[in-house]
Amino acid sequence: MVQINNAIRKLDKGALPVWYEIPLGGTLVSEGSTEYKTGGWRTKRPIWDPEDCSHCLICWIYCPEMAIQVKDGKITGIDTTLCKGCGICAQECPRDKAMTMAEGGDY
Repeated sequence: MVQINNAIRKLDKGALPVWYEIPLGGTLVSEGSTEYKTGGWRTKRPIWDPEDCSHCLICWIYCPEMAIQVKDGKITGIDTTLCKGCGICAQECPRDKAMTMAEGGDY
């Protein structure tokens, strides 16, 4: 396959590089995103209502930034310094009002 791609590229001098010709970009060398406080650039923030929450932990499972705080199998809060405001937690929550998104990225 590489030989075929190289032969085609030789015919077309203006071709863009293929995936294996692109230099390696940035690489995370830490254990995870918890070291990078990226919550300050979000436009929406999660609002968690502990009264309506069933502590099913679905929001915790889906959160890509580990912003949902859990202790002893129950949600205890949201680390807003990690939350990017994607809204996946609110979208996946089976209870309509337990997790919602609000305008504003304030901590």
